[in-house]
Amino acid sequence: MGMAAKAIPTTRSSLKLRPWTRCSKHIREQRARLYIVWRCSVMLMCWHD
Repeated sequence: MGMAAKAIPTTRSSLKLRPWTRCSKHIREQRARLYIVWRCSVMLMCWHD
């Protein structure tokens, strides 16, 4: 319980800039994964023909 109480103020003070950077990082990772999957599927479809 003591650790949770200590974690709350630090997260609240760091929430000013972090949510957007965390969200944009997550979006970039998802976009990269989608791009890789898309490229692999295109390569497989072209290779089959």
